[in-house]
Amino acid sequence: MVWQPQRAPLMTRWGRALLSEVVWPEYPRPQMVREAWLNLNGLWQYGIAPREQSTPPTFTGEIRVPFAIEAALSGVMRPLLPEQRLWYRRTFKLPEAWEGCRVLLHFGAVDWEAEVWVNGTLVGRHRGGYLPFGFDITPYLRPGEQEVIVAVWDPTDAHWQQRGKQARQPHAIWYTSVSGIWQTVWLEAVPDHYVAGLRITPDVAGQSVRVRVLAGGTATLHNVQAEVFAEGVKVAEARVPTSATELVIPLPSPRLWSPDSPFLYDLVVSAEGDRVQSYFGMREFRLGKDGRGRTRVLLNGETLFMLGPLDQGYWPDGLYTPPSEEAMRWELAFLKRLGFNMVRKHVKVEPARYYHACDQIGLIVWQDMPNGGRAQGLLEATLTLLMGLHQSDQHALWRFGRQSPAAREDYRRELRAMVDHLHPFPSIGVWVPFNEGWGQFEARAIAEWLKAYDPTRLVDHASGWYDQQGGDFCSYHIYGKPLRPIPPEEDRAVVLSEFGGYSLEICNHLWNPRRRFGYKHFRTIPDLTAAYERLLDEQVRPWVEAGLSAAVYTQTSDVEIEVNGYLTYDRAVVKMDEDRVRVAHARLMQTAREAAQGANEK
Repeated sequence: MVWQPQRAPLMTRWGRALLSEVVWPEYPRPQMVREAWLNLNGLWQYGIAPREQSTPPTFTGEIRVPFAIEAALSGVMRPLLPEQRLWYRRTFKLPEAWEGCRVLLHFGAVDWEAEVWVNGTLVGRHRGGYLPFGFDITPYLRPGEQEVIVAVWDPTDAHWQQRGKQARQPHAIWYTSVSGIWQTVWLEAVPDHYVAGLRITPDVAGQSVRVRVLAGGTATLHNVQAEVFAEGVKVAEARVPTSATELVIPLPSPRLWSPDSPFLYDLVVSAEGDRVQSYFGMREFRLGKDGRGRTRVLLNGETLFMLGPLDQGYWPDGLYTPPSEEAMRWELAFLKRLGFNMVRKHVKVEPARYYHACDQIGLIVWQDMPNGGRAQGLLEATLTLLMGLHQSDQHALWRFGRQSPAAREDYRRELRAMVDHLHPFPSIGVWVPFNEGWGQFEARAIAEWLKAYDPTRLVDHASGWYDQQGGDFCSYHIYGKPLRPIPPEEDRAVVLSEFGGYSLEICNHLWNPRRRFGYKHFRTIPDLTAAYERLLDEQVRPWVEAGLSAAVYTQTSDVEIEVNGYLTYDRAVVKMDEDRVRVAHARLMQTAREAAQGANEK
């Protein structure tokens, strides 16, 4: 049977045009680039078997990687049940130039539990649906053609693991599940001693950048050298002739990164025959006081009001995977065109190239940790919030689905891995470990750990609901009622981390014409635009004048039956007057500048 894509209820123009078998051909790890690599995206064989089956089934069809089995662009578009296991198979040949090199097999992300065989031998296992992993497959290679087999089990919401908004039965604000390989699979060739990772930390006050080089292979690295370039001109370098792998590179009067001027330095690191290319931005996020003594967010010592959308990262045809890099970058450029300077990436970790694009165009990212455990019922949560009850997240952990010590430890492990993975990207300014109590536990202690582990970023420790008096923000989610200014605290800024959700249905651009979800409904684009302008001018603006540091509107696009986006789900229609929205945002940003003149260090 000839492979062909399926058709989702909605398709993007990029998905309809995606004819090539090899998709996402771009180098998948822009924060550490090597020349010798091989993309394994494209058509793989697949089969589905009972979960308990330990050997591959008959491979009955083809699936296009890196799209989840539930996605139309995979060519399958069917759910994977908790009692099933999804098997993949493909073959490949190594370039002759790789003779004598070690070969690493990388997966951008596989949801959720993956086992990998090369030429019939199990090479490793991985749990976690959002982060990259890989294996040195050199010992398992043979002459000629190679075979890789991957088995995936994904229980979605039948288990406690981190899963974001995935649901086996999508409804309201819960969306289609994403199972299996959903980011690029690739190979790279490295020498016996190679650079396995870089931890790059800017120090604006110290006018330097710290580079820690992580070693891979059988021994420590020697003769590590780093060179820094600005627009192609070498401006600094450092070397360590011994086995030390941390370098501090002076950068006198560095050019700073910001949304208005997203300048990036290029970095080349070499050691013992290995060479990788990277980059970094010099920037500093912290809290401080504005001219009126109120606690505010500062970027590079200047007061910064952050304005942007909540972004779910779902696509109708690719689900978690955008149809192409062009589609992904188009959407980010659209957000910049509206006058936004930030985006809140909601309970999902994107491919590395997403953050690379944000670095390049100057879009600050608030990065949520994907939620696991249990989301409280809407009625239960509403009653708790309306009655003003303090909900401790250190007791009665069953309320949040975190009664299992294994589940809590898995969360901590995955949180640390996410921070390590995303640490190099200067656009990431805020970590959000918990959202609306979903799977929340010990949020204050986790925020303290985050601040110590990564002091270069701010923390919204309990976004929206169950504040534990931790982190850097008093964080509010407000829908369906008027916004009332709440002042900042002495040591925490105040942020409106979700609001709005105004809805408009656009005929012929709906996921399900019989079902819809939103917080306030409008009939026409002019009506929605006017209501949005009033919301910003009459409700958000007074709060900005009172010391608000950020506002996050729900949301970038419609998602399945949610119809509250700036864009339709297929990204075909802008649902507000773009020029009027841009002007309204400019008015709000001007108000923020006038309200916070003269920032002083905290």
